[in-house]
Amino acid sequence: MNVQRRLLPGISALAAFEAVARLGSFTAAARELDLTQGAVSRQIRLLEDQFGRQLFERDSRNVRLSTAGEIYAEAVRAALGQLRDAALGLMSNRHSGILNLAILPTFGTRWLMPLIPDFVESNPDITINFVTRIGRFDFARERLDAAIHYGLPDWPGADSTLLVRETVAPVVSPEFLAGRAIATPADIGRLPLLHMATRPGAWTEWFEHQGLSAPTGPGMQFEQFGTAAQACMAGLGVALLPQVLISGELQRGQLVPAPGRPMQSRSAYYLVVPHDKRGHPPVASFRDWLLRHVPPEK
Repeated sequence: MNVQRRLLPGISALAAFEAVARLGSFTAAARELDLTQGAVSRQIRLLEDQFGRQLFERDSRNVRLSTAGEIYAEAVRAALGQLRDAALGLMSNRHSGILNLAILPTFGTRWLMPLIPDFVESNPDITINFVTRIGRFDFARERLDAAIHYGLPDWPGADSTLLVRETVAPVVSPEFLAGRAIATPADIGRLPLLHMATRPGAWTEWFEHQGLSAPTGPGMQFEQFGTAAQACMAGLGVALLPQVLISGELQRGQLVPAPGRPMQSRSAYYLVVPHDKRGHPPVASFRDWLLRHVPPEK
């Protein structure tokens, strides 16, 4: 067997190896692949003979990856994923490509998604696949081309393009405001405060921005801004929310500003693109289109 052939095992053997590695069982892998257990075992043996390395450690009850097998399994899983994505791209869109995009839950649904119909109309040959991610991740491992990210422009190995700066302000429901004496920022400190799990120090920063000491004590905590906004509208307390995410509620009068000056956050919303995806045509098209919809800085 020549070197090139030895380094490129058959797809059937790789699929069998990935299934056994993921499921931890020859029987389960055979069931998933619609093969006999013996056929799966032969595929694994072919790989081990081809490389001259043991990929699994076996005993009477269990099968687990060897050290070499763990390293190889990660690479095989990524390679098979890329092949599946390429096949999906060919079947769903022959002439252009796929954009695998990570979005933030509330920013994605409230700011980005209303704009997407325009992108679809302008770029009919590009299909966007959306996934939700909060925080940093490995683009290669997740097989993602770009991300809408909240933070600082310091993602390693990637370009960060500013989209929207964030200004936060305290808001309440009209009913909540009408039933209480809230005239100054200091009054807010005596009311139930709604907290975001992703912004644990936000209220402290806001009170310091007003020249006040932050109150101590527990308060309801939420993972997503949309849920916090709903709780605020239900009269559960005062929420410190990004104005860009609650413009609809403010316009409809479902939320109203509470006393106090808005505060610009240190972080902002960015389009993050890993360096190896800079030239990917769907990414370039999406970035150019997105920048045309970014509001000008005031």
